[in-house]
Amino acid sequence: MASDKIILTGDRPTGRLHIGHYVGSLRRRVQIQDEGDYKRMYVFIADAQALTDNVDNPEKVRQNLIEVALDYLSVGLDPEKTVIYVQSQIPELCELTFYFMNMVTVSRLQRNPTVKTEIQMRGFSGESIPVGFFTYPISQAADITAFDATHVPVGEDQKPMLEQTCEIVRRFNNIYGEGTLTEPKIVLPDNAACLRLPGTDGKAKMSKSLGNCIYLSDTAQELKKKVMSMYTDPLHIHVEDPGHIEGNTVFTYLDAFSRPDHFAEYWPEYQNLDELKEHYQRGGLGDMKVKKFLNKILEETLAPVRERRKEYEQDIPAVYEMLRKGSETAREAAAATLDRVRHAMKIDYFDDAQLIAEQAKAFSQK
Repeated sequence: MASDKIILTGDRPTGRLHIGHYVGSLRRRVQIQDEGDYKRMYVFIADAQALTDNVDNPEKVRQNLIEVALDYLSVGLDPEKTVIYVQSQIPELCELTFYFMNMVTVSRLQRNPTVKTEIQMRGFSGESIPVGFFTYPISQAADITAFDATHVPVGEDQKPMLEQTCEIVRRFNNIYGEGTLTEPKIVLPDNAACLRLPGTDGKAKMSKSLGNCIYLSDTAQELKKKVMSMYTDPLHIHVEDPGHIEGNTVFTYLDAFSRPDHFAEYWPEYQNLDELKEHYQRGGLGDMKVKKFLNKILEETLAPVRERRKEYEQDIPAVYEMLRKGSETAREAAAATLDRVRHAMKIDYFDDAQLIAEQAKAFSQK
């Protein structure tokens, strides 16, 4: 019996995707895709959402659309198995967002932790917050419910957004009929280190503006340079000094990427990460050795991604054609949901033959 799961997730095209995206959601998406335990899987490029805080720089979004598409394909997303589409090409999402706006208060949006954090990161003050940006949790609810998504693989920072989507779904169904919309479940990474991978400088989040990202498309030379300059333990000055694991970016990355077979391959002196950590903590192990080990692991991970990307870069028109076909498929699904929503809200006037007949009879008897 086929699974009834419908998977949906996506990314904003404001830059190339980095390894934080990879361990936070991309790796999991490919795994889910290849396991095949779903009815349909959607992955979208959220260009319309990216414009909410880049309205004066549409070229940035336009140029990064293809970058994200290439990153998707290079990590292993397969358009034969996954519907990859562009958000702005699905106008039904705007209509659904408009209806959902009546389900959410301003105070509820102001309490959303993700919105508060994003507003602070962008330096918006109370009067300068674009309405589109402020209401993007509502737009995201439309993105999810338009496709009857049952499972949404995302990073931990998106958890409040999913909770708000569930609130909207419950209220809508309570007013207009149970079962009209599907309530989604959040799918978080299994590995705690993958929930929110820090930047190479130890900052809480990777950011293009901070220059602390390792991109999926980085060359081997760029990768090595970034790893070797990575933030470690500032108190671990001499090799013989005891080192600290907590807050040490190199070990956070090892938690996210290393496997036991990496030790057998690249550092047989240790059987596993626990042994390596123990040695580092008691002293006698230099940071450069650990960084070289991490670089080998990341290069093993990213080399095939880099090579696949080069292949897809040779036929960019084909990538755009893939996005066009995916968007057409997605729009059909969203249109079917909107038909159901309009019927539940009793605004499908022209399709309601019974309404027209009843009113015709009532007026004819006046």
